[in-house]
Amino acid sequence: MTCKIERQADEHHTTLRLIGYLQAAHLEALQAHMESNGPRIVLDLDEVTLVDVEVVRFLGRCEKAGTALLHCPLYIREWIAREQQIYRTKQTTTANKERTKHEPQT
Repeated sequence: MTCKIERQADEHHTTLRLIGYLQAAHLEALQAHMESNGPRIVLDLDEVTLVDVEVVRFLGRCEKAGTALLHCPLYIREWIAREQQIYRTKQTTTANKERTKHEPQT
């Protein structure tokens, strides 16, 4: 299975329509498309059939940076939320370990 990227632009933004199975191997090309089309990028996921974990993490970072995810399938939306929760939990755990390491022993 492969991934296809179609570009549509108007005066307001550029939409990159993603089609098929999007996997980590496609992220470099997708990133290049995003960078070459300016800051107002929308990713249309309506025809995405399958993704891997690296793509989910990438989409989460894109959304956090302000890129809109249009027609994002529910399973991807939920997976992004779970990955972000895992990341926050790891950050909290690491911060707590660092703080505990520097507290005086009693």
